[in-house]
Amino acid sequence: MGGFFLNSILLGIGLAMDAFSVSVATGLAQPDMKKGRAFGIPGVFGAFQFLMPLLGWICVHTIAERFAVFHKLIPWIALGLLGWIGGKMVYEGFKGKQDNSVVGGFGSLMLLALATSIDALSTGFAIADYGLAKAIGCAAIVGVTTFIVCIAGIFAGRKLGTALSGKAGIVGGIILIAIGLEIFAKGVFA
Repeated sequence: MGGFFLNSILLGIGLAMDAFSVSVATGLAQPDMKKGRAFGIPGVFGAFQFLMPLLGWICVHTIAERFAVFHKLIPWIALGLLGWIGGKMVYEGFKGKQDNSVVGGFGSLMLLALATSIDALSTGFAIADYGLAKAIGCAAIVGVTTFIVCIAGIFAGRKLGTALSGKAGIVGGIILIAIGLEIFAKGVFA
């Protein structure tokens, strides 16, 4: 049981890195963010990281052949979503607009959570030999790990955001674009 728990935590840390980077960028752009939002954003990222491996597990056990086609689109979707949001932030930062927030509203948060967790769908293949209860347990550990990692990212970004002041939105946008490019490169050229 200890191996399962440790492996699930390590899987969660690996899957949480994109969400962690977005959390840092969010903290950078919003150093005065209220605590409720600072915990809510990681909660959404954790929920997506919980649900996506389960969705992948369900796909493996039901429609695996159709999922293989979708798997090829994952890098393109992540690049498009993160590039669009990051590009918008960089543009607005150079234009001097006040709102440099990474996570502007609910829709933006959902897009970012989807973009950073879409690669977790393939985790369903890694846990395909688990029974339902064990798959849920693994996904729950991944979700909680993501939540904790993202809280650390938000608070680290808030500290740095205060120091960077007006340029934090540009830095955050560049981070999002870089994450999109990294996901794309790993998915297409790997």
